[in-house]
Amino acid sequence: MITWWNIYLITAFTGIVFSLLYTPIFRELALKTGFHDQPGQQRHKGHKAPTPLLGGPAMCLALLSTIVVGILFASSVGKAALAKNVSHNIPGIASISPRITALAVGAVLATLLGLYDDRFNMSAKAKLGGQVVVACVAVVWGGARVSAFIGSPILAGLVSILWIIVVVNAINFFDNMDGLAAGTAAIAFSLFTIAAAAQGQFFVAAFGAAATGAVVGFWFYNHTPASIFMGDSGSHLLGYLLAVTGTMVTYYDKTSDTPHSPLSILIPLFILALPLFDALAVTVIRLKKGKPVYIGDNNHISHRFMKMGMRRSMAVLATHLLALAIGLGVLPLLWGDTATTVVSIIQAVAILMMVSIVQYAVSPSTESSGGKRDSALESRPQDPEPRE
Repeated sequence: MITWWNIYLITAFTGIVFSLLYTPIFRELALKTGFHDQPGQQRHKGHKAPTPLLGGPAMCLALLSTIVVGILFASSVGKAALAKNVSHNIPGIASISPRITALAVGAVLATLLGLYDDRFNMSAKAKLGGQVVVACVAVVWGGARVSAFIGSPILAGLVSILWIIVVVNAINFFDNMDGLAAGTAAIAFSLFTIAAAAQGQFFVAAFGAAATGAVVGFWFYNHTPASIFMGDSGSHLLGYLLAVTGTMVTYYDKTSDTPHSPLSILIPLFILALPLFDALAVTVIRLKKGKPVYIGDNNHISHRFMKMGMRRSMAVLATHLLALAIGLGVLPLLWGDTATTVVSIIQAVAILMMVSIVQYAVSPSTESSGGKRDSALESRPQDPEPRE
């Protein structure tokens, strides 16, 4: 019998396979068309050869292919091969197909927006406008809404749009070393998948598993030394998908037979705490120095780890372990009582305080004299952070 957990694993594996197949194809396409990051364009970058920037389209196509294969599988497999709760819920795909389509369209638009900027250097206002459009597609037609304890549908929609834009920019900031953003996103997608599965949100969990697979497959080509960068197209795609997936999971249900703390609605904030907190920290540092927020530097947590003597790969691993520790620490909020919730939140906050100590105690590196931009709102974040 095929259970939902079997489906999640198969879905993730399918996403990995597609991503492993598509990424080298897009890598070669980027090199042939000149869609790559040239060495020496900024002195912080350490790559020695032109590095492709088409990681975003590769991940997007892998995700869409996985979704299509999943729908075809659901429509063709016999009920006898499925567990009871699977066969009972599979027909529900038809009812959510408009939402799936809208979210897929949003993913494509997010990728194209970043791709256009990678190539043609959009203005900050134009890019922000594009992000708003992408967020509206997800919120209005895709149903990706932050609705917990917000009575007004209009206010909930505005908060949801803001959430998507903030996460997109945070992931763009966080893509500052090979494999860092991809690995962090894979961890977050995995945790969202587990949370959705634990709540019985089967299709949301399957969507999260598909995204996990697409990112993991890309990571094999993106980790140090990266043979392909995700570029702005990739950071827009991952930020969009993480924000959307985070809103679709139900963290608190007051009608549930198993009472748990309403503070469980904080789970997505903690799962994405490291990129969100890191973006906030570097923004504060830049403002204190009188520097424009959109001008990149080496003040991120991964750079601080390197200043402590870590190799680049170890700095990335340490950051991934922090993200995993915080995310795993708050999952018990799904079923824990108030005491469990308080302990989990204190633990997560303590880890973030440790990150703060590292952020402010370790001497930062100098800013780029060339004015490298790294926010998704800036005019050219081709490779979101300078690579030392």
